[in-house]
Amino acid sequence: MPIEVFDEYNLRKLSDEERFSICEETLKNEKDESKRWDAVWLIGELAENKDENDPMFNKVSDVIEWVLNNDDNGVVKHEACFQVAARNMRQKIPVLVNTALHNKSILTQHEAIESLGLMRAFEAEPLIRKALNDPSSDVRETAEFVIKRFARIKNRDVVYKPSAIL
Repeated sequence: MPIEVFDEYNLRKLSDEERFSICEETLKNEKDESKRWDAVWLIGELAENKDENDPMFNKVSDVIEWVLNNDDNGVVKHEACFQVAARNMRQKIPVLVNTALHNKSILTQHEAIESLGLMRAFEAEPLIRKALNDPSSDVRETAEFVIKRFARIKNRDVVYKPSAIL
């Protein structure tokens, strides 16, 4: 069953540019975190089935990075981490690593590490290992899980396909 995001303003019916603009404005100025969460999802959908050569993909990934660096709500940032993985925004792996290691929200740190695991960001493993010493048992447990998962799948010839997790 597909996830239904509350879209009370019918943003999905707008052009991509109009939808992007409204979502970006919501993310940067809306006080209600539940609306910002919806905007993260709705803007993330604009990057679906696109790659890093698509201008919209890059605009979306830059706004998602902005959310990770500026939003004050861990749940909203959690969703932003998921969108990075779901849309395979590999150029944002360094942003996820920074979020995993330095965000004040344990929930966000957990999701950043899990997203790195979903993306098979093997190049980030040495940095994920730093999270094994995090004060939070949830962060440590997630890092351990991802490292074990990496060890299990590293030698398999499996290509990550974001659609498999949606």
